[in-house]
Amino acid sequence: MSILSAPKNLTRNVLIGMATGVMIASAFYYGQHLIPSSIFSGVEKYIFNLGGQIFKNLLMLVVVPLVFFSLVSGISSLSNMVKLGSIATKTIGLYLFTTGIAVSLALLFGWIFDISGSTATREYEAVTGDSSLYDTVLRIFPNNMFGAFIENNMLGIVFISILFGIALNLTDELTDGLSKTFEKFNIVFLKIVLLIMSFAPIGVFCLMGSYVMQYGLDIFGDLAQYVLLLIFVLIFHLIFTYSLILKLFANLNPLIFFKKMRNVALFAFSTSSSAATIPVTLKTVTDDLGVKKDVSSFVVPVGATINMDGTAIMQGLATMFIAASTPEIDLSLVQYGQIILLAIITSIGTAAVPSAGIITLTLILSSLGLPLEKIGLILAVDRILDMLRTSVNVCGDAAVSCIVAKSENELDEQIFNK
Repeated sequence: MSILSAPKNLTRNVLIGMATGVMIASAFYYGQHLIPSSIFSGVEKYIFNLGGQIFKNLLMLVVVPLVFFSLVSGISSLSNMVKLGSIATKTIGLYLFTTGIAVSLALLFGWIFDISGSTATREYEAVTGDSSLYDTVLRIFPNNMFGAFIENNMLGIVFISILFGIALNLTDELTDGLSKTFEKFNIVFLKIVLLIMSFAPIGVFCLMGSYVMQYGLDIFGDLAQYVLLLIFVLIFHLIFTYSLILKLFANLNPLIFFKKMRNVALFAFSTSSSAATIPVTLKTVTDDLGVKKDVSSFVVPVGATINMDGTAIMQGLATMFIAASTPEIDLSLVQYGQIILLAIITSIGTAAVPSAGIITLTLILSSLGLPLEKIGLILAVDRILDMLRTSVNVCGDAAVSCIVAKSENELDEQIFNK
């Protein structure tokens, strides 16, 4: 086994950790009247919450340096700078294309199944965040290089990494092959990722337990139709859309793809963060799917920033659900088109962190004149659905990586089919 191989039986152990966390936390949640409150709160805070947060922190710890070194080493190794422009154009184009399909599917199935909203409302704390196009574009060009790294500004980090990689590529002879040093740093951080992955079953146990200890298992209530339909559309998009584009654009076997992506999907599900899953996604795309580093190191970090297919599906269905619960609102065909356009645009600025899509949902609702207070209905069930949305997003990142790599002759199909 290679020193850069994934831990043995990782998928099985993660699933065991997930199931065990749910069962133990359920026993505490539904039996809390029999348990002293001090013990209940202690277990929730110091075992589940603390353990889950530590695991997420460890994943986030390596995101910025791994993205930076991976992107810089990938670009600096390119023999032709024109190729970078080709990769970037195809990547962004495919991401926006799949996001358009995602929100269109959400609206189509919402119309077919005649999604109906509830008139009940719940209290919610207003969400805030920069979601305007102006702020999104400005974040791409930070005025402080180190500030972008400190603030985890992924758009800015990607831009800085590309700029640094191009400069390193053009000056490699003058710097005595400095690019090789960045390749070595990249290997070191990949190994750190593997060390963290070995604790994944414990981390997933704590993350799932933390959720169940807080909300229990019965959170659907009168939102059952919205929840079930959203899950259906997410799975449909995951299986149908990605299988279709893999076959049509790259002639690759979708079954092999999904089999190799199961670990990444589980990580994404447990963390609810595309950014936190970047290290695992990068390693799987490169080592298991055969995508060359100069493609994966660009496509995956960019995807974690702008590829939000799962979020777009949520925004489409949530908008229809809230509109249906507002008697005076009847969405027109033009407004459906507006939802699609806004979902595509706002996906570029959606942070790759848990429930960030709720922030951009407020922009869509306000533009259509829908009541923002009804976001409380969506927040009631958003946490568990966000986990599934993130799994869809990272699978989309990997699928686009394979397609772009195949078009650039940067895909090792022997590794993919192995």
